[in-house]
Amino acid sequence: MPIKAIIYDLDNTVYPVSAIGDKLFGPLFDLIIASGQHNDAIGDIMKAIMRTPFRLVAQQHGFSDELTASGIALQEELEYDNAINTFEDYSEIKNIPADRYLVTTGFAKMQHSKIKQMGIAEDFEEIHVVDPTKTSKREVFAGILARHNYLPGEVLVVGDDPESEIAAAKALGIPTVLYDKNNIHSPEEADHAISHFRDLKTIFENR
Repeated sequence: MPIKAIIYDLDNTVYPVSAIGDKLFGPLFDLIIASGQHNDAIGDIMKAIMRTPFRLVAQQHGFSDELTASGIALQEELEYDNAINTFEDYSEIKNIPADRYLVTTGFAKMQHSKIKQMGIAEDFEEIHVVDPTKTSKREVFAGILARHNYLPGEVLVVGDDPESEIAAAKALGIPTVLYDKNNIHSPEEADHAISHFRDLKTIFENR
């Protein structure tokens, strides 16, 4: 079945969070260190925050309710005001003749500021920032399909997280592409696995 649309994740799919993590999350890291209200080493927590939504990190690492609430309040106001470079292969997605959508989980001000600093807003038909307290990536994906009359087999979901966008797409029967730049996941966790966007065009052409 030909692919009509591709839905992309943002963090660690369009750009590397590690490139801006210390500056972006510095105030949050300082808050966590000062509180001492967590179960694990701060290094492990910092790595997790760069790959996983904060609420899930807070749960996994035993943050107190107070620290979780303070961290959320802080991040709701954070914005990033420096230029951000996309991955070097990002431009390859523009060579694929399919509708493009961007769906990312996070805090609205923070995510929209990053998108602005990358200058990529015009590359997508729609941009969705998912607030997990109100909705989910699965619901947003389903909404895109319904509004634009796509069948699940006419869409690809591309992202770096098997437990987030990949799982949400699988639940809807949407084919998945794991973008694993640093080869940290098992390729079997998605229908396809790539480390460079040039390979996405091959998948697109062979569907």
